[in-house]
Amino acid sequence: MTDLVTRAKALADDLLFPAAADVDLKGEVPSSHFDALAAEGFYGLAAPKEAGGPGADLPTIVQVLETLAGGCLSTMFTWIQHHGLVAALTTADNAELRDRYLPRLVSGELKAGAAFAAVIPTPPRLRAERVEGGYLLDGEAPFVSGWGVIDLLQLCARDGDTVVSAIIDPVAGERLEVRPLDLVAAQGTATVHLGFTRYFLPDERVYGKIPHADFVAGNTFASRLNGCAPLGLAARAARLIEELGKDGVAAGIRAEIDAVRGRLDAALADPPSLPAARAAGAELAFRAAGALVAANGSTSVLAGRHPQRLVREATFLLVAASRPEIKTGLLELFSRD
Repeated sequence: MTDLVTRAKALADDLLFPAAADVDLKGEVPSSHFDALAAEGFYGLAAPKEAGGPGADLPTIVQVLETLAGGCLSTMFTWIQHHGLVAALTTADNAELRDRYLPRLVSGELKAGAAFAAVIPTPPRLRAERVEGGYLLDGEAPFVSGWGVIDLLQLCARDGDTVVSAIIDPVAGERLEVRPLDLVAAQGTATVHLGFTRYFLPDERVYGKIPHADFVAGNTFASRLNGCAPLGLAARAARLIEELGKDGVAAGIRAEIDAVRGRLDAALADPPSLPAARAAGAELAFRAAGALVAANGSTSVLAGRHPQRLVREATFLLVAASRPEIKTGLLELFSRD
């Protein structure tokens, strides 16, 4: 799987990072970034070989995600949403949806977003009411990335204690209100707030139903992968610090990255330890970006410079894909003696 990692590094260093400041200033990821990811086969990263994917193992997936995050966070964060639907359809009972969409999702011809966090809290933010022929959805999906880029949206809603998973078309309408969000960083993710009012979801677009407890328990792997972005950002900060001649500082950050990565991997066998590991990664990214600002000096605060961008992106990652337990862990880290 080293070829995947090598190609990811080439994309990150030759295409994504050189354009990252411009993406940040304009608040838009060029379509050529997503085309390049598709051309290299990265839209099928989560798919097994029998579905046309590489069948990548966890260490390879982690290296690819960290590397791309260190290239351009807006690009990586938008692209990573795609893989939830790819992974879900590979095991979905709805053969019609799987056959219709999975091959084109794996190739990158179709691009997907995700909106499932609204079903995790109780009460849920997005509710599903069973009616003849499908469900009526009411509520909100507070943060949905890739609007205007994605062709399909993986959507989850709660019907009592059951999580209903489906595919909808990302199109605004009378029953689906779309409100763009103005973010402090990663504006290129094209993140919006969705409001649902008696939105009809037909049965044929549903690919799965699962008890809420099982859904939350099954979120461990995805949460571990969400820990890749902070480590990728911290690694980029370490590289830039090293270029400033502060080798010792960079080496210390890299050692911490390795330690946190080990904690994240170990948490797959010990899920209760995952929030603390996620918090450690997010805190490390924030601290590494701050160290870059300090090492670089006063020009760090100028628009278009990488240090201030990375600080703002690290701020974004303090809350992106977060949970209350991660917030608690972060507050404990920030308040330590």
